[in-house]
Amino acid sequence: MEQGSRRESEQSPVPCASVAGRSLGGQARTLAAAARVPEQARGEHTHSEPSAPRAVQRHSVRGQILEALRAALVGGELIPGQVYSAPALGARFGVSATPVREAMQQLAREGAVEVVPNRGFRVSERGPRELAELAEVRALVEVPVWLRLARAVPAGRWVLLRPLAQATVAAARTGDPANYAECDRAFHRAVLALSGNEQLVAVADDLHRRSQWPLAGGPVGRPADLSADAAEHVALLDALVARDLTAAQSLVRAHFAATED
Repeated sequence: MEQGSRRESEQSPVPCASVAGRSLGGQARTLAAAARVPEQARGEHTHSEPSAPRAVQRHSVRGQILEALRAALVGGELIPGQVYSAPALGARFGVSATPVREAMQQLAREGAVEVVPNRGFRVSERGPRELAELAEVRALVEVPVWLRLARAVPAGRWVLLRPLAQATVAAARTGDPANYAECDRAFHRAVLALSGNEQLVAVADDLHRRSQWPLAGGPVGRPADLSADAAEHVALLDALVARDLTAAQSLVRAHFAATED
């Protein structure tokens, strides 16, 4: 189970890439160009209709907007406590309110926003206690798996994760918290995927995403913190490739302890 399939062992993970790393305005321009649907398909009017609109399946548009909104949350562009309306955000993205509303409803299910009847969605305000609780649950879920994998997975498999670890270092240098959040989660997903347990990967990734939302009134992804976190990824892989289990165990525990601070 922990060794995974032969095909997985022979392929390197794809480095992180998403709409993260661009401002909400940049995401809006990209989505307006790539995810626009015809007016008759939307049922709602939007600004600047293209001369030759192309149909895009609604779930595709919603998915792109959902990722853009998640990046905006992590990057602090959507401010905790503020209310945002689907029509207003739709106008910024160049799409109708419907896919934006659907994306925001998904964020509401995840706890990132709250529905405000007849107004829109309020970005949830989180305090240090909630963040600490999420960090504790993440450690309970991930640390035992990492330690088990450290003993069971051969060095050659760990080497394949180096591009993802280096991607977190590069993302940290940009100082963009949304870009770093995406790369950070991609690295952790790849490690946990070595367990062969898809449910574990999904649950851990959801906890990880929620832990990345900023605190109300708190700092948003300081570059020094991002760089320190990324450096731990590289150090962890170095220890795992070298089969230094003592160092790997110490680094794993320290990495997750840092998320509780």
